[in-house]
Amino acid sequence: MSAKRLLMIALPLLFHLALQQGISAQTKTISGKITDRDGHPVSGATVMVKGSRSGAQSGSDGNFTITLPESAKTLIISSIGFAKQEIVIAQAVNYNITLAPDNAALGEVVVVAYGTRKKADLTGSVVAVSAKDFQKGVNNSPEQLLQGKVAGLQVTTGGGAAGGGSKIRIRSGASLNSSNDPLIVIDGVPTDAGGIAGSSNILNTINPNDIESMSVLKDASATALYGSRASNGVIIITTKKGSTGKPKFNFNTTLSAGVLTGKVDVLTGDELRDLLGKQGTADYQNMLGTANTDWQDEIFQTAVGFDNNLSVAGSLAKKLPYRLSIGYLNQEGTLRTNEFDRFSSSLNLNPKLFKDHLILNVAAKTAHTSNRFADEGAIGSAVTFDPTQPVYAENKFGGFYEWLQANEKPVDLATRNPLALLQLRNNNSNVFRFIGNVQADYKLHFLPDLHVLLNLGIEYNEGAGNDNIDSVSATNYKTAGRFTHYEQVKRNTLADFSMFYTKELDNLRSKFDVLAGHSYQDFYTYNKNYYSYGQNGVRIEDSKPTNEVSPARYRLESYLARLNYTFADKYLLTASIRRDASSRFSEENRIGYFPAVALAWRLNHEFFQGSNVISDLKLRGSWGVTGQQDIGDYYGYLPRYSTSSQTAQYQFGNTYYTYLRPAGYDPNLKWETTETVNLGLDFGFLDNRISGSVDVYKKKTHDLLAAITPPPGSNFTNLLITNVGNIENEGIELVINTTPVRKNDWQWDFGFNLALQESEITRLQKQEDPNFIGNETGGIGGGTGNKIQIDAVGYRPKSFYAYQQVYDQASGLPIEGLYEDINRDGKIDPLDKRIYKYGSPDFLFGINTQVSYKKFSFGIAAHGMAGNYLYNNVNSERATFRNVQNPIGFVQNTTASYFDTKFFNNQYNSDYYIENGSFFRLDNINLGYTVGRVLEGKANLRLAASIQNVFVVTKYTGLDPELANDGIDNTIYPRPRIYSLGVNLDF
Repeated sequence: MSAKRLLMIALPLLFHLALQQGISAQTKTISGKITDRDGHPVSGATVMVKGSRSGAQSGSDGNFTITLPESAKTLIISSIGFAKQEIVIAQAVNYNITLAPDNAALGEVVVVAYGTRKKADLTGSVVAVSAKDFQKGVNNSPEQLLQGKVAGLQVTTGGGAAGGGSKIRIRSGASLNSSNDPLIVIDGVPTDAGGIAGSSNILNTINPNDIESMSVLKDASATALYGSRASNGVIIITTKKGSTGKPKFNFNTTLSAGVLTGKVDVLTGDELRDLLGKQGTADYQNMLGTANTDWQDEIFQTAVGFDNNLSVAGSLAKKLPYRLSIGYLNQEGTLRTNEFDRFSSSLNLNPKLFKDHLILNVAAKTAHTSNRFADEGAIGSAVTFDPTQPVYAENKFGGFYEWLQANEKPVDLATRNPLALLQLRNNNSNVFRFIGNVQADYKLHFLPDLHVLLNLGIEYNEGAGNDNIDSVSATNYKTAGRFTHYEQVKRNTLADFSMFYTKELDNLRSKFDVLAGHSYQDFYTYNKNYYSYGQNGVRIEDSKPTNEVSPARYRLESYLARLNYTFADKYLLTASIRRDASSRFSEENRIGYFPAVALAWRLNHEFFQGSNVISDLKLRGSWGVTGQQDIGDYYGYLPRYSTSSQTAQYQFGNTYYTYLRPAGYDPNLKWETTETVNLGLDFGFLDNRISGSVDVYKKKTHDLLAAITPPPGSNFTNLLITNVGNIENEGIELVINTTPVRKNDWQWDFGFNLALQESEITRLQKQEDPNFIGNETGGIGGGTGNKIQIDAVGYRPKSFYAYQQVYDQASGLPIEGLYEDINRDGKIDPLDKRIYKYGSPDFLFGINTQVSYKKFSFGIAAHGMAGNYLYNNVNSERATFRNVQNPIGFVQNTTASYFDTKFFNNQYNSDYYIENGSFFRLDNINLGYTVGRVLEGKANLRLAASIQNVFVVTKYTGLDPELANDGIDNTIYPRPRIYSLGVNLDF
């Protein structure tokens, strides 16, 4: 909170200083705004006076001011990714300039590991997505900007929760039990991937409005310099920087409304009464009410949101370029009581000192988020709760209808009133995040080719929350409610020091650069755990925390080196190595080496010089090794003891005592390593009106960090983390971008990407056992301990593992309890289960198109996947008659799928519920219009409108085929369709 108050004091002061500078601007100047054909400002564009050295750059809002010599007649405007343009200087003092895109963009500078490279010089598989190409519409978290934009990148939101997170996968997962999330680097600071208590998505603390570009590093050559955390790829986020000249302001606001696109198909009150009237017993028929309640309507709402952002960029005293921004976002969820609130700020200072020999980049980003989490169990309850009952009733449980016993106490295991679950629970949190760093680039005066680089950074996260259930809630009636409090602090500090030498040898037709450095990163976590209490002040003993205070810490120390060499502007070499030491392993296994090498050949410079057809053709090949040490346990190699829980105590007399029990550990724990080979071809035709790339890759992961059951007699009381198993991934990626029409008044761009990917487990045991089938996984709702997936050698991770359903030939309906006897031994048992389909897709694809005509723009974006299957746990748990006549003594609803099976009992292990989950989703339709100068010419106005989650085409019978939980559908928080209106004002 103190950071917020400091920002609010500093902001008016900086505005005042910037405005004072603008007042003292020189008299003979012209100004203007540079935009692309969509009306978006182009920052960093160079404005030069033809025949002179006079020049300026546009700010983050596209505005520029330039002093003109008396003889100036023409301005030359250029920017990376756009065609150069000349403007004849007339009498006007203000110009609106629209740049046409140059799809070749070979001079574009791309942010890579520990530096930048020209796109033409890249040897690895790197994709840079700039602000103008981000996913349009309402995006509250940075990863959503990339959905469908990068081949092989899968961004799957967890549902429609306000501020909710996403599952991010680059070229599928490389691990079984360790993290499969990519490393996120923000302005040079590798972030802590573990999140923070009180936040469902740590990335939502970064304001997407502050992001300039995002680079996705996919192959080992591109990621190896991050060594220990790069097995799953790297996403580098670069925020907007300061500019020169007078202060330029930008204000944008977006208003949105999210509506439900569909509901789970359940019976109405009348339909349920009819079903029980025909098939039910008298006891359950007498329990029915007279209402027709749509419980899903009761718990969902239209979700209103607004996002306001204000920024100023300029230069103080012509020496200190700056950009300062503040943002406020408020977003409701479609589930009642769900709300997300974010106040963010960003400050970037970019001075150049000592005649540009010293370049400083100072970045500071803060965010304060507030969350009101809805009880998502209400979604499942709304599907199941008896629709013949009313929402409200006269009782002592908040006035909400509940299933009660004869003694007026709630039925213990009965479904709770869905609306009561929401209204009588207040689960809120506050999270503060600060990411800041100082980067210094000093070009030695006596040896300008040698740069000394220093990067000092810190990431600080603080989260706290309360989860309170009202004393009148039927959920915790025995303890008169429940009060829970939690706190967590996480700190990540970084110190990088490196030296960078670059040289061009014209006589040898060569240029090269060398980087050598040292990196140290310290991760510290402090958890403060508490008992839960009833609202009557009584401590709830079964809520005893494992450790009341549990600080944890681990460190990484690294040495790294990289060489880039180019010969004759045709042959390129990149070689790198990183030595990582992690405190998560013992001294004997602490160090890991991660080398990489890549070669590229510019075929267009070799064979097609001067060609009017082939404008770019480059062949790439790379090999490298990356590592993984994110196992969740900082001390998995050390023997440790912990106190037993309340349910595991020894009794002496009438007293129960806790005891110490050993935790599982492996003293020989070591790095999980992934070896990757990549072959790629970049191409461009017809002045890059058609451009793209093809990549083929194969990844082999060895010594998987896996959780296994300790061997008998070990006395370990939990799972053991050890190195066991191997996995392979391979795939093909294709990207094609085209500009079918490029004229003065209008332009049409169309692009798509496609990724084919496969995974296979090649080993799972240290010692082979012929009777070992695999490790069952994929827990499902219903019953006790049921699992529907398996990790098995020769198959994809988390393949489905179920009985083969037998069907009635006459009716086509599945026969309850009858399955194929796979091994023909005359009985049905677990040995008859088969491995059948999988939750991961064979294909990922994305499509985008944009049309601009004068001041109008229109765009469409879509994505999808094919070959993936889903287990419909919504139906397997609820679509039975036993679910309706619950044996405990209350009535529940069923989904309409019941009439497709007529199952009386649940058949959890039937492959009947494994369905094709392939889909095509139209993500976004957007329309924009540049109004032009308003407010007496002092500001430039652009309007935008969009619809997100327009429709989905799929054969899946469930609510939504796009899941973030590896293919098991059990009442996810549904994604809304979002309508939004936006206003952008530059002044």
